[in-house]
Amino acid sequence: MKLKINFLAITFLVTLNLFSQNTYVFLGSYNKDKNAESIQVYQLDTLNGKLTKVTSAKNVINPSYLTISPNGKYVYACTETKTPNDGNVSSFEFNPQNKTLTFLNKQRSGGENPVYVSVHKSGKWLVNANYTEGSVSVHPLLENGKIDSLAQNFQYADGSIHKERQTRSHVHSAVFSPQNDYLFLPDLGADKIRCYRFDETLKQPLVETKNQFTKTDLQAGPRHFTFHPNQKFGYCIEEMAGAISVYQYENGTLKKIQRINTHPDKMTEGFESSDIHISPDGKFLYATNRGKENNIAIFSIDENGLLKNIGYQSTFGKHPRVFALDESGRFLVATNVNSGNVVVFKRNEKTGKLKKVGTEIKMENVSCVQIKRI
Repeated sequence: MKLKINFLAITFLVTLNLFSQNTYVFLGSYNKDKNAESIQVYQLDTLNGKLTKVTSAKNVINPSYLTISPNGKYVYACTETKTPNDGNVSSFEFNPQNKTLTFLNKQRSGGENPVYVSVHKSGKWLVNANYTEGSVSVHPLLENGKIDSLAQNFQYADGSIHKERQTRSHVHSAVFSPQNDYLFLPDLGADKIRCYRFDETLKQPLVETKNQFTKTDLQAGPRHFTFHPNQKFGYCIEEMAGAISVYQYENGTLKKIQRINTHPDKMTEGFESSDIHISPDGKFLYATNRGKENNIAIFSIDENGLLKNIGYQSTFGKHPRVFALDESGRFLVATNVNSGNVVVFKRNEKTGKLKKVGTEIKMENVSCVQIKRI
């Protein structure tokens, strides 16, 4: 009996070790220096949270947001962001065996200042959101990972009531539904979450729906969006209001059921809420606050999808723009743009609380992180 228990324990440890050696952290940044390593890749040890550098890419201007293909072979980036009269989406091939990240090609993003890219689960389509003039673009992806020429581009002109920040549309992200059959576009400038049906069999896969958008509260500034693992609820973080709106989700339709602050009630202004993710077990939601707070708000999620704030965790830096959870749900990695540091936290799966572990990574203007087990 003792021998059997020891065997099971050894098997578990071996499995954990293998898992820990195949998890990679991809970092993007705002960096106009072509000699700088503006995209960096690290291996994450999911036993202790240690990051070990694998490779990097130079000659890339402002790869501010990244996403990884479903098969883990390709990295797609918003490039030339915050560059007047420019904006591209770029592709790279990642080879963990050779420890290389190789530039493949780039295409115009269909708008100025691309800020978010998503890949369809089929691996055949790339969607990006362009912030400045408010648009969404779709590119086919080739079998070799390269980005094909633009297939669709929709631009929006409507804004909302804030006289400075909402004079026109500012699409801030592009998020596929759990079944990848709809696409949601939080529009900070228009106080809307736009929606299209996504038909991957068409040459132009974005198809207009009857319910083309969901209105948010005025001056909410919807930014990023995520779905619960049970596929029944959606959560939108609102940058300008410092809040999260919770929605029931079904077949491309959102119905709001809750709105809760990402900050303590004593705060009344200066909100800069940014990113939002849910733990793989569906029990906890995490949201970053920049500006005066520089922290991660932690929420528990009940069986009805509703949130309850259970605390805050400092990100040990300034301006935490994007963070990510690894696929095991044991670790959270946060990027701080203004202080240029990357911090790893270990997550308590029972309480949802976070504890800083491992060694901080220094990377100038680091703005994005994605984690992928390959």
